Amino acid sequence: MATCLLIPTPYAPKCHRSPTPKITCSSLTGQAQTAKRHLLSLIADQDRGIKTQKDPARRASIVEAIDAMAVLGRDTVTTGTSLSATWRLLWTTEKEQLFIVENARLFGTQAGDVLQVIDVEKMTLNNVITFPPDGAFFVRSGIEIASPQRVNFRFTSAVLRGKNWEIPLPPFGQGWFESIYLDDDIRVAKDIRGDYLVVDHAHYSWKE
Repeated sequence: MATCLLIPTPYAPKCHRSPTPKITCSSLTGQAQTAKRHLLSLIADQDRGIKTQKDPARRASIVEAIDAMAVLGRDTVTTGTSLSATWRLLWTTEKEQLFIVENARLFGTQAGDVLQVIDVEKMTLNNVITFPPDGAFFVRSGIEIASPQRVNFRFTSAVLRGKNWEIPLPPFGQGWFESIYLDDDIRVAKDIRGDYLVVDHAHYSWKE
């Protein structure tokens, strides 16, 4: 997702004035790719954020990289149809999710993909933690678009599901998240609690 800002070079009289540099689509795209590679390299060995919880210096570096991505994405709309996708967790600071991922083995299983499944047209959001081959914990939400980058959500129900059984759980909570950067590969978000999220496009569409 390239953002192009075309700044015209002002008229220069006969004196020798250096032309105002032009910010081009390719230069901004290059900046975004460099910033994205840097962020992805910082989170690559962090086990989706589990290791970062005990490494304040790495967390600070990642947040700084996220802030740089936010600057590149600040004038973009990230709440349109491009938000609709099955997004796979790469890294987060969200403690509840990380607790489940890290401790799933205590319940005789292990966590698979952690997903956000968003459908802007239907105004739905599912937060999903999978437990291969057949298990999942997911929370259903309704959403509304609040601004070019902010989405409000309200949890409506939750389900813990196994191969031949499921347990409904009461809904809990509401809030918002902002997708501060989005392109064809990744999305970077922050939420009402100050948590951060980096996700990429899953290679499949999750369905209930």
